[in-house]
Amino acid sequence: MKFAEFHAGQRITAGPVALSEAEIVEFARAWDPQWFHTDPAAAERGPFKGLIASGWQTCGLAMRLACVAALDGSESFASPGIAYVKWPNPVRPGEPMRLEATVLEVRRSQSKPDLGVLRWRWELLHEDGRQALELEATSLFNLAATR
Repeated sequence: MKFAEFHAGQRITAGPVALSEAEIVEFARAWDPQWFHTDPAAAERGPFKGLIASGWQTCGLAMRLACVAALDGSESFASPGIAYVKWPNPVRPGEPMRLEATVLEVRRSQSKPDLGVLRWRWELLHEDGRQALELEATSLFNLAATR
């Protein structure tokens, strides 16, 4: 989507997509090697009663869906960060997840008129509507770019 296509209140959806047990373990071994992400047998005996994806992998999954739904082909080039991130419910192998993003604010920078600023809230949701991830992100768009 192009920056001009975004508006406050807009809802953007993508998915579903699921992570396999192998994907969860592979990611965790490389980036978040805690036993409840890397050892299915030990995870069964743990507080989550099974293997769960790293919260950071969950963020990556949401990012992939945001790219597919909105950012691929746009003038987006950076993000100054996120206001918060929450992981209220874990992601388990094979669970279909969907992204629901709500546009909170769309504006041009006053000091840099070729800079578009998009503030949006992302939710990664289980099929039954439980949140796996909630975050508020800001995305920057180069409005002088031609693609």
